[in-house]
Amino acid sequence: MKIYLASASPRRREILNLAGIRHSVVLPSVSEDLEDGVKPCNAVVMLSERKAEAAFALIDERDDDFAVIAADTVVALGDKIFGKPRNGKDAFEILRQLSGARHEVFTGVTIASPGKRISFFEQSYVYFNELSDEEIEAYISSGEPMDKAGAYGIQGRGCVFVKRIEGDFFNIMGLPVAKVYDVLKSEFSYKPAL
Repeated sequence: MKIYLASASPRRREILNLAGIRHSVVLPSVSEDLEDGVKPCNAVVMLSERKAEAAFALIDERDDDFAVIAADTVVALGDKIFGKPRNGKDAFEILRQLSGARHEVFTGVTIASPGKRISFFEQSYVYFNELSDEEIEAYISSGEPMDKAGAYGIQGRGCVFVKRIEGDFFNIMGLPVAKVYDVLKSEFSYKPAL
């Protein structure tokens, strides 16, 4: 079975590579706008479904033995959703709100093949240390937070802010790979190359 990852995220590619899931990348273009009041768990599933649908339009396969994996990740503090920061000021405000608090990371995943679509989300909890303004400013100047939901990357320099986590580490990185692997095997007859 051929696997397509509908994402530009280098972290998602890295996670699939770590798991030995060979894949090609397709880059669908979709709106990430959401209506106000959408719960974070619903938002990530809706966005992953949009990405999967758009990816199908880009794939020219002669047979039906393929699947698309699409994902979207957000950070939430209560019902407030934090996607990628718009600029440095936005990143500062996000990190200030996460400082010393427990937040949730939601990743929605859609796995789709011709005739079948499975969508789900994974939820993890991240506890942040108290952050000083100087720490936040130094981190923003590194450039790392600018392309990451919640303005930090747990797998990069942002790891120093994390006191502890509950749940799937790879979900926080952007793809709950164990669940993805299980769904591929059980629902799409994927044969692992481990």
